[in-house]
Amino acid sequence: MEELHKPVLLSEVLNVLKPRPGESYLDLTAGYGGHAREILGLTQNYKDSVLVDRDSFATKHLRERFKGKPVRIVEDDFYSAALKEIECGNAFDIILADFGVSSPQLDEETRGFSFSKDGPLDMRMDRTQKLTAADVINKYSERELKDLFIRYGEEKPGFSQLIAREIVHERPFYSTRALAEMIKSKARYSKTHPATRIFQAIRIQVNDELGIIERTLPLISRLLKKGGRVGFITFHSLEDRLIKQFFKEESSFGEESRLRILTKKPVVAGELELVNNPRARSAKFRAAEKKI
Repeated sequence: MEELHKPVLLSEVLNVLKPRPGESYLDLTAGYGGHAREILGLTQNYKDSVLVDRDSFATKHLRERFKGKPVRIVEDDFYSAALKEIECGNAFDIILADFGVSSPQLDEETRGFSFSKDGPLDMRMDRTQKLTAADVINKYSERELKDLFIRYGEEKPGFSQLIAREIVHERPFYSTRALAEMIKSKARYSKTHPATRIFQAIRIQVNDELGIIERTLPLISRLLKKGGRVGFITFHSLEDRLIKQFFKEESSFGEESRLRILTKKPVVAGELELVNNPRARSAKFRAAEKKI
């Protein structure tokens, strides 16, 4: 089957989480199954494993990729899926969450994630939800947009104010290219496209990305078996900060700590992977093990 999305930090994930035969696996953001294929290939425990994704295109691909295997595939956001697993009394030996946007989402212009291709201002990972990027851009106030770009895009206040003002003045916007070109026209020279942080902020808002992570983290210990390992792959500092703080809090009680950190520093991609998969350049991997 054609690989639609190259899994980032794959060898690092396997080296740290060390999947063993018979272990159960929960993939909270299974995407197109790159990590899952390798981990399940090592554990061979399909019947006790669960693959979660809220993108219907991804879950359709997962069902095709694992056709004939008794792995359970769930189409839902990972917070809701985690709650349901806890309610059913399920716990796992390995949990993985990769918070990155998948290649098909970025490459398909109709999804509206990328400013490098012209498409509708959509950005929904779950295409059944109502809120879209167009709603954010065309309905939020200037102050709301400015605060959004600063908080979720980590954009400079002055540039955030400028872009928010221009959006309100020139809207409605319906295409990614129109918005990106307006942003570029107001920016000074930059090594990265000046719309990068603005688009990140809008995407995070549309999909409630940080909110879902914040609600899910307190559930992790209940989802892990004793000795189980959990790993998170993040792609910007806001996500990484949440994971770093969570691990610090859960491992700071000495012998009574619930987690033991397995990665003293975030693991990043090596030179070879960066050549073969440039989208791995901002990826960071952190992992921990359940002690009690």
